[in-house]
Amino acid sequence: MTAPASTDTGRITEVRIGTVAPLPGAGRGGCGIMTAFRKSPVTGAVAVGATGLAGDQQGNLKVHGGPDKAVYGYPLSGYAGWAAEFPALAMGPGAMGENLVIAGVDEASLHIGDIIRAGSATLQIAQIREPCSTFAAIHGTARIVRAMVRSGRCGWYYRVLEPGAIAAGDRHQVIGRPNPAWPLARLASFAAGRGGTTDALAELAALSGLSRYWRQKAQAALDAQRAWP
Repeated sequence: MTAPASTDTGRITEVRIGTVAPLPGAGRGGCGIMTAFRKSPVTGAVAVGATGLAGDQQGNLKVHGGPDKAVYGYPLSGYAGWAAEFPALAMGPGAMGENLVIAGVDEASLHIGDIIRAGSATLQIAQIREPCSTFAAIHGTARIVRAMVRSGRCGWYYRVLEPGAIAAGDRHQVIGRPNPAWPLARLASFAAGRGGTTDALAELAALSGLSRYWRQKAQAALDAQRAWP
């Protein structure tokens, strides 16, 4: 396992949790949806276990939550690009539905499978975030979904390796890096339809720490390429 660079240590500036609530006017026919996208900052240490932060909920467990999406992190530096692209929207902390806001790291400096010490918990980066219809509904435009895919300003999901507690002000320290050739930005580029070579897909399908969903997705794309006449 490659040792991470000392510059890969960040700091958690906010811890956010939310509960399921109605979002009127969204969804098919404008009948509304139930979502826990809106998350508020909390003070003090928050317990984190295999399914996420204590008190945090997900509205649609088919696509959100689970061990490989237990906690969603977003870089503090990422909001500036959103604010510039969508100046009419409120695009600061909380705009992504994130659990952790982290200063000092981003999709270029963090890697798939990175092992993170955050507070007294140990986390592992399992995959990037893919935008969904709820993201569009919250902000009132489908353009924002395409913008996340195009820009790679997506944030990332963690699995929890060791339960503990996390608070604003805690360090976000990379303590292990099994995949130094796979920064999150590279996976985001692949998700946007770029860089999906046979060799890259084969690597992804077997990549240590990558979520099962993404390994299966890479394997399916690899099989399709190999079957092409």
